[in-house]
Amino acid sequence: GALLRFGVPVAGRVVADVGAGTGGFTDCLLKFGARRVYAIDVGRGQLHHRLREDPRVVSLEGVNVRYARPDLLPERCELATVDLSFISILVAISGILNLLGERAEVLALVKPQFEAGPEDVGRGGVVRDFGVHRRVLIKVAKGLEVRGLRVLGLCPSPILGAKGNVEYFLYATLDEGRVPNPLPTEVLASLAVEEAAEKFGKEGMKQ
Repeated sequence: GALLRFGVPVAGRVVADVGAGTGGFTDCLLKFGARRVYAIDVGRGQLHHRLREDPRVVSLEGVNVRYARPDLLPERCELATVDLSFISILVAISGILNLLGERAEVLALVKPQFEAGPEDVGRGGVVRDFGVHRRVLIKVAKGLEVRGLRVLGLCPSPILGAKGNVEYFLYATLDEGRVPNPLPTEVLASLAVEEAAEKFGKEGMKQ
């Protein structure tokens, strides 16, 4: 959904799938024509065997991307998809950037339950306050901008995360020649949250 919505170019590109898990993103990237996908995950034995056997996929297990060095991969990636849990994207971004080329793009799943402070995470690990979602999106977007990324878009994920959490896609680029989204970060965040509230409402805030 997010690849199409943002028009993310995938065909022929080398991609790092960070937090690959069973390979949902990896599979999607291959279907969109990725030349090679480095499926990176801190866990082991999760990647689906069909993807593990695909010659276009390089599985890197037991890798904490937070500490990734530039020599982890033999080439620079042109795109990173990011789906991390139990860690803020802002904590992991330095390692992720070590894997990317100078004009690369990032499509990251922002999970409020792992970005908000403990006081904002409700019972069962669910962030129910859309105001917190907005603050989280602004914090993450501005934190990535400090690291040289230009935010191109924000939108809610069409699928609820674990336990019913609403999550968001953030699309950004390192390419200084690309024009960032003309809307202020605060407005982008507000629009994404308004769309999420309209789409999910109480469903996304279920107990």
